[in-house]
Formats: sequence, C-alpha cells, structure tokens
Amino acid sequence: MSTEARFAPGDWYAVVGDRVTVLLPATQRGRVATLWDLADSGAAPDALLDALLAGGLSSLDHFALVAHDDDSTHLIVRGAPTATVSSTGGEEILSASPGATWAEQVLTGVTSVRVTLTGEGSADHALTAGLARVSVVEFGTPSGSASPSVPADEADEPEATPDPEPIPEPIPEPIPEPEAAAVPPAEPIPEPEAAPVPPAAPMQFGAPGDDPTPTGETPVVEDEWPDRDGQTQVGTPHADFERPPIPGQEIAPDVVSQPVASLVFSTGDVVAVDRTVLVGRAPEAGRFASHDQPHVVTVPSPHQEISSTHLEIRPGAGADHGSAIATDLGSTNGTVLAQPGLDAEDLKPGIAVSLIPGAVLDLGDGVTIQVTNP
Repeated sequence: MSTEARFAPGDWYAVVGDRVTVLLPATQRGRVATLWDLADSGAAPDALLDALLAGGLSSLDHFALVAHDDDSTHLIVRGAPTATVSSTGGEEILSASPGATWAEQVLTGVTSVRVTLTGEGSADHALTAGLARVSVVEFGTPSGSASPSVPADEADEPEATPDPEPIPEPIPEPIPEPEAAAVPPAEPIPEPEAAPVPPAAPMQFGAPGDDPTPTGETPVVEDEWPDRDGQTQVGTPHADFERPPIPGQEIAPDVVSQPVASLVFSTGDVVAVDRTVLVGRAPEAGRFASHDQPHVVTVPSPHQEISSTHLEIRPGAGADHGSAIATDLGSTNGTVLAQPGLDAEDLKPGIAVSLIPGAVLDLGDGVTIQVTNP
C-alpha cells in the first residue's frame, strides 16, 4: 500500500510516524506526547501499543492504530472508529463489536484504508509525520480513483467512417473599384496670432502663523479600514501587545513574498501565513495601517472561551526567518500549544513562540489550529 496519507480536520489527535499512526479522542491528550516520541523514533507497532495501554484500558474507550510495511497492513480499532479497507480481493469494513476489547486484522494486498472517527468529511489535506487534529484519515489510493473501463459493447463497435469533406466552391475574384480623381491639397489657413499674456503677479506667501485654509478649519484626514466580514471591529491599539518580537530579534516585514506556513483550522478554514493573521471571536485590526492589512479569521465560541482578539500568528525574523511565530494577545482563557516531541505548554501573553510543522494550537471551545508546511 502506498504511504500517501490525507486527513479531514476534526477534534481527534493523529500521532503520525513513518510506520505507525495512532488515532485518539481529545480526552486522551495526556498520552499524545509519549506516543509521539516513540512514533518519531521509528518504534514498532507493538511498542506503541504497549505505551498506549500503559495508562490502563478501562480509561481508553476509543482508539485506532494503523501500521504498514512493504507486505502487510496491521489494523486495530476500539470503540467509535471504523476502517474501510480496499484490497485486491474487494472492500470490507472493520469495526469493534459491542463488548469486544477491540477488532484487529493483518491484511495483505491493501490498496487503501479510510479510518472514520467523526462525521464523513472529505480528506483533502496532506498528512505528514507529526501531530494533527482530524476527523477522517485515509492511507493509500482511494477506491474509485482508477480510470473508468470502457464498456464491452462500446469497445466492439467499429469505428465510424468519416464523411468525405465537401469540395469548396470557387470564390469569384473581386471587381476592382475605379480610382477616385486626385484632389489638389488645400492651402493652409494661417492661424491667428495669440494675444499677448500679461505677466503673472509674483507669488505671495503668508506670514508665519497665517491660516492656510480660507475657512480657518483644519482639514480632517480619514483613516478608516472597512469592515471585511461583518464582525471585524476597528479598535484602538492595545498598549501591552504592540507586535511583540522574540527577545533579541527584529520584526519581520509586514508582508513576505512566500508564505512560511499554512494554518488548518478545525472549522475547515485554511489560511496562508504570508503576513500577520489575527484570530478571535471578533478580531480587531485597528492597529494596522491600510496598506498592510492582516488576515482576520473569526471563529465560533458558543461558551465565550475565545477572546475577541485572541491570537496573532505572523512570519518570523532573524533566527526564526522562514517560520511562523505565535503570540497570545492576553486572552481570557489562554492558548495551549502542542509541538511535536515536546510537552504541551500554555502560551504566556505577549511572548512570541516559534512554531514547527505539526504544531497544534488549542484556543478553547473546540477550536484548534494545525500548523503545516505551506
């Protein structure tokens, strides 16, 4: 089976290594870091299964494990996940029966595996080694992607003989029109001489302190940025979070020529990080000039866990040039960052942190952002 993998965004964790992928619900977040250490080091499926069960099976109601090598595919599903397996022998569905510990199979000749966790989303995003938040995961070539065969009755039909091309009728030659008689050129009419222009009066400048406007009013210069999505609000700059850099590094340009990362939101949005990205319940962009407008992403927050302007993500500079930088903008409930191979951490307000591909930002209310390569 091809190792090509894709996913649809969701709330489940996908721990993706070169040989093994483990899928866990959001309630099993505490097991993710240990499993990623093993998957990243190329551990065998049995080693990951031992680590998965180390915390006890009674607290692990749902999970899935997919392992593959050159000859076979090893599948384990427990609880909610179901796996649709396509192979040279046809298609079958693997799911755990009620009351069973789990369902397990080792198959050969597998062409694709689709593991459904929640919903029936379309797996359109590339899944690479690291951590991701998913609802569906696919491995290999999806069924039905091969070229359709030609029906036998159509293949046996003889080719139709094309009709002979019609012989073009001769086109009569055009009759030349008689030449018009030459008209002598008209004599030029002399232009009237322009009246002399009196010399202009010398320019006068007012004395210092004179009002330059005839009405005595000071002109008003408007600096407004129009509402882009119906919820974005124009507000005043926040004094505590004025584009904080990583200590000792300069600020990156407002807009870079190539995106440094892509942000895959659990809501389905995908945003390229080629400039500042503001995320929140109703993001404010008033501190930005009109010529370097940021991307503003409004996310739902039914329980008000996400602040109006919650998080900023922008291109890095200096040692972090080419990567994305995240800063919590003093949100009420905070932002949790899980980076591949590292323990999850709470972002400190106003402190910028460099992101690596596979990182997941949790804003609360079920909204997450996965960082991928551009």
